[in-house]
Amino acid sequence: MSSCLSFPVTGNPADVIEIIERPLTEPVGHEVRVRMRYAPINPADLNFIEGNYGRAAHPPAIPGHEGCGEVEAVGPLVTSLEKGDVVVPLIAAGCWSQHLTAAELHFAKLPSSIDPVQASMLRINPVTAWHLLNKHVELEKGDWVAQNAANSGVGRALIQIAKHQGLRTLNFVRRSELIPELLDLGADAVFLDNDEGLAQAKAHLDHSPIKLAANAVGGDSAIRLMDILSLEGSLITYGAMSRRSLKVPNKFLIFKNLRLQGLWITKWFEKASTAELQEVLEPLTRMIIHHDLFTAVDELIPMKDHRRAMQRAQESGRKGKIILDLA
Repeated sequence: MSSCLSFPVTGNPADVIEIIERPLTEPVGHEVRVRMRYAPINPADLNFIEGNYGRAAHPPAIPGHEGCGEVEAVGPLVTSLEKGDVVVPLIAAGCWSQHLTAAELHFAKLPSSIDPVQASMLRINPVTAWHLLNKHVELEKGDWVAQNAANSGVGRALIQIAKHQGLRTLNFVRRSELIPELLDLGADAVFLDNDEGLAQAKAHLDHSPIKLAANAVGGDSAIRLMDILSLEGSLITYGAMSRRSLKVPNKFLIFKNLRLQGLWITKWFEKASTAELQEVLEPLTRMIIHHDLFTAVDELIPMKDHRRAMQRAQESGRKGKIILDLA
């Protein structure tokens, strides 16, 4: 038998998540069975359980958008993976389980030397940050990139990846105590996400152009990013933390001709080819192994303590991600 976390109805994750047991089956054809080791609790996971995510939940369901594990068994037609390989699932569901069985093409093999806890957090935030920096605007070394929610998982990954690629980041946060922390991480400039911070950011830039801004907040915060963007700059929205609609002042469309796009990395994974996946996963994997990309962890919590894990994941003031230990 194998344990997993499931929810019979949508609602508060701490209240509706429960442990269930499932029988183990042998993989057939091109299937592989993976023994999952670690899985982070992301905001998207909590939203999915609550019924507030972009993809509807159909309980009973097993949540978990990402994780890391080892191949435990392979079907007779499998050619790309073998027992013992370290892998991350590429499917956007079901990772909060001790075992995950799917076709081999739904797993990406990683070097055995990679930290499995860090690998469990690879698929969403770092890939989103890499996509923001590499797939929307032609950037050159030394260019500035702006973002709000810079202390988020994507924001911190973007700072590290941008630094690795020779780009400079202009970052906005809501709390002043985050400023030195992000500067230590590699941010080039950090300001409070308010009108005063916007004025300070403009003075710091001294008319240097910004062609790309990453928006995870919406509302007034997104308007400040549009204000700081250069002529024909691009605002890429990948989140809505404020839960306020994206409102675009006419002047930014008429006089700046700004380009507005959205990014949902789950949809990108569904359409990405093997070559496209390798293009993003290989450099990020190297960065993790060489300690150029690191995601902070607040606590590893056994899946049997799932109620405490869900509660902690929803608390403010954490020092990083909550990771489910699926052993």
